[in-house]
Amino acid sequence: MNFETFQERVLPVKNKLYRFALRLTGSQEEAKDVVQEVFIRVWNGRDQMHEIQNMEAWCMRITRNLSLDRVRAMNRKQAQPLEESYNIRHEELTPHETTELHESMNRVSQLMAALPEKQRQVMHLRDVEGYSYNEICDILSIDMSQVKVNLFRARNAVREKLMQLNAYGL
Repeated sequence: MNFETFQERVLPVKNKLYRFALRLTGSQEEAKDVVQEVFIRVWNGRDQMHEIQNMEAWCMRITRNLSLDRVRAMNRKQAQPLEESYNIRHEELTPHETTELHESMNRVSQLMAALPEKQRQVMHLRDVEGYSYNEICDILSIDMSQVKVNLFRARNAVREKLMQLNAYGL
């Protein structure tokens, strides 16, 4: 792989890599470091790139592994609120609607953070990043049935908790 190929195949996914690393590490600085390390590893392994069919999924897998290594090393599990992590803005909403949206996003973020790790990762990759089931299989190195089961359980858990919170006003 030469530099032009690297720019065409790897650099376009840097924002997805960053968001995924940010979600896993909970720190902007750590996420930036992880993405930089991913690029270094991809560049150093450029001789084997012709064997890789889905470069984006491979980069996401490296990002996941490096992020989890950093989280384990620092022994912390923080996550940025969804609206801060993904720069969500609704400027046409009234202040009341904006406040409700902000509170809802905080609740969803908290509920996602409380999920088991595998469910949280699958839900993030599918619902936030928009990856296909096959790509999630490649990224997480699990089979299709595990992806579907984890996604189903994660969505149900978040849905049930939201319904409980909304029903009881807590």
